[in-house]
Amino acid sequence: MSNENLIYDIALMSTAGIGPVTFYKLIKKYGSSKEALNFQKNTDALSEAERIIKLAQKKDITILSYMDKEYPILLKELNDAPPVLYLKGRTDLLNYPANIAIVGARNASLIGRKIASRLAYDLTNADVLVISGLARGIDASAHKGALYAKNQNGPTIAVLGTGVDVCYPSENQETYNQILIQGTVISEYPPETEANIQNFPRRNRIISALSNGVTVVEASLNSGSLITAHLALEQNKEIFAVPASPFENRSAGSNKLIKEGAVLTESAEDILNVLAFTQNRILRANPNANLNAKKLDNDKKTVIIREKEEKLTSPDILKCIGSNGLEQDELIRTLKRAPSEVMSELTELEFEGLIVRKSGSFISLTKEGLKKIS
Repeated sequence: MSNENLIYDIALMSTAGIGPVTFYKLIKKYGSSKEALNFQKNTDALSEAERIIKLAQKKDITILSYMDKEYPILLKELNDAPPVLYLKGRTDLLNYPANIAIVGARNASLIGRKIASRLAYDLTNADVLVISGLARGIDASAHKGALYAKNQNGPTIAVLGTGVDVCYPSENQETYNQILIQGTVISEYPPETEANIQNFPRRNRIISALSNGVTVVEASLNSGSLITAHLALEQNKEIFAVPASPFENRSAGSNKLIKEGAVLTESAEDILNVLAFTQNRILRANPNANLNAKKLDNDKKTVIIREKEEKLTSPDILKCIGSNGLEQDELIRTLKRAPSEVMSELTELEFEGLIVRKSGSFISLTKEGLKKIS
């Protein structure tokens, strides 16, 4: 679309009192964002739009209008789809044919974070794109699991409630930086938009809309993750939930979803079993899908998820790393195991606080890790 039209789209969305629903109503009434803005007589909005475009160019941020061919086709199905999307990273992931959102508690347990990471890791290796919101807890763990997949080159999409140039929370800065390299960060909010509590529930509709299904790992009855799941139900998406202890409040929501008919999910294979039946329908319905992505293979998915070799134990790896540390490639050669298996275990050890990854691919033990081998 022309730069002129993009300016008017941004300007109209910058006008007070105009959200996505009103935006589309005005377009229908006046025929274009330019004519709608002329009716609003808001000259300040044009200046703001020009500022946003210049800022985006300076920060290497891509701006997509709802009319652009790269705009996600699944997102267009929303009646309140963002008229303008801002993104950093890869644009080729926006119409990926198989996508799963993984969401859950911010105050997640260690086992919950490990489950989210493992699900994301296995799904990414099976060519399913993982989408989440970069929040602390389950979201961050899902992104990390995806990034570690495919020999630490796995893609993932993070949908933010801030501008795409603002990492929130700041503790996820390293993960955010890696997503910019391997995946995509998107938002409906202009650059430099800081964290606002009202923005995060709204971004949940984008997470669910971009996905073919939503997986919930640990969620209380009033959590934003349940909002995402209910939005996905309204959008006719698949719902998956990981069961957990009935005595944990942060698991009450995910357990409730299972009671209501969500797919009980214990491994990525449970998700792949459902997606394998629906993927052909998804590809037919989405003419802009990335057809270069591999289709799910029913005969191989079990091999992808469960290695035939005996699972590595934490002590094996910790002893190999030793007190002096070790390069990742050297560790894999020493253990004589599949790289995917070793990297998956390293991810779990990192979440447990037993190892740290330093510059490059060097791995060393933490104080807790040293205690395990002493």
